[in-house]
Amino acid sequence: MFADLGHFNQLSIQIAFTCMVYPALILAYMGQAAYLCRHHTMESDYRIGFYVSVPEKIRWPVLAIAILAAVVGSQAVITGTFSMIKQCTSLGCFPRVKIVHTSAKVHGQIYIPEINWILMILCLAVTIGFRDTKHLGNASGLAVITVMLVTTCLMSLVIVLCWHRSIFLAIGFIVFFGTIEALYFSAALIKFREGAWVPIVLAFIFMLIMCIWHYGTIKKYEFDVQSKVSINWLLGLSPNLGIVRVRGIGLIHTELETGIPAIFSHFVTNLPAFHQVLIFMCIKNVPTPHVRPEERFLVGRIGPKEYRIYRCIVRYGYHDFHKDDMEFEKEMVCSIAEFIRSGSSKINGMSEDFDKDEEQRMSVVRSGSIRMLEEDGSVENTVGPSHAREIQSPAPALAPAAGVKKRVRFVLPAASPKPNAGVQEELQELSEAREAGMAFILGHSHVKAKGGSSFLRRFVINFCYDFLRRNSRGPNYAVTIPHASTLEVGMMYYV
Repeated sequence: MFADLGHFNQLSIQIAFTCMVYPALILAYMGQAAYLCRHHTMESDYRIGFYVSVPEKIRWPVLAIAILAAVVGSQAVITGTFSMIKQCTSLGCFPRVKIVHTSAKVHGQIYIPEINWILMILCLAVTIGFRDTKHLGNASGLAVITVMLVTTCLMSLVIVLCWHRSIFLAIGFIVFFGTIEALYFSAALIKFREGAWVPIVLAFIFMLIMCIWHYGTIKKYEFDVQSKVSINWLLGLSPNLGIVRVRGIGLIHTELETGIPAIFSHFVTNLPAFHQVLIFMCIKNVPTPHVRPEERFLVGRIGPKEYRIYRCIVRYGYHDFHKDDMEFEKEMVCSIAEFIRSGSSKINGMSEDFDKDEEQRMSVVRSGSIRMLEEDGSVENTVGPSHAREIQSPAPALAPAAGVKKRVRFVLPAASPKPNAGVQEELQELSEAREAGMAFILGHSHVKAKGGSSFLRRFVINFCYDFLRRNSRGPNYAVTIPHASTLEVGMMYYV
């Protein structure tokens, strides 16, 4: 559980647990069992406990060690809970929560405010509710021995599936360790009604939340994949269908790395128009502190060149600073311009012929080689420095002074060859679209159970999953989206 946190390596944890932690636990439990066997005829159960079994001369030192162990144990519970919640969130088995990375070097050092508050409330509720160390001890004992028993069972699977050892070794391992732990587990179950029920109930509640969220997430993803629009559908769009291309750049946020999301077809079906330049943007957080600017953008093309539709995957490290919307828009447009200048489909040695059955691969685009200059339309564009090439949109017709727009031009590197007519035309259209402005299209999905579904399925999807989705955090976008330029498209998912 703690191996990926970076505090210690895997070998040190294995040695410490095998040589110190596990023998100490077994000896402690065996010592208490021996004391209870010797003094089980006492009239009062008050004297039966851990500190009574400790010799009086070393009772205070043991109490000090126990207090320090409680502090370490509380930190271990918090850190372990954060680690498991983060891993479950990454696997889509737990609702999204706010994760704060407290270290710029170690990816596993995190802080989750919501989970920290929940742990505090649960600890206070259990302590105030029981008001008895005996019940707390019963609950803690069952929780600890259950974790050890489950770990032993999973370890046997690791021996066979991951280490590729003999199945007889796995059986011997689970028989030797599992027999000892099963005895303690059966003894802890006797105290189920005297406080040991608490960890079982809490585990059942969290497992139910995870199962509901995972089930709803899987069904939503399956609907996205099945409803994903094919390239052939995109190629079938023509002016005869009433599709209109308006000026500007349309930026569509999507979580799909391939294909065209169903939200786009829903948008075009109800409003048969989209922008002259369309960008499907997907933001991914990678498990590294920082992503270099020249490796941040992966750009690809969707459909033929004439459609001017691109896909852009933006990668951020967990300690990267997300720039404001204006700076981010500039970098993204420059990365697409660099993709166009570098030969687009030839950038990875691929042919220019477009395959209708599959999209072209993504290409890492080094941003910064092409600069984008924005200036007022009233300022006369002069020919730039002799060592740079400029591509700009044609001068617009005269407009009123109050409606002056910014002119956009791309400055190519001096060492770059002169672009051909097709590349120059594509760059010019991109600059025109940038001048017209950028619109943000967001998808907002509602998941509902299909008609005729069972009562259990309708209850899980329509109530439980919907409640978790509405009260969990949404996906984090890298840009501060201006409300005046945002269009939210709602779509009903029937799963």
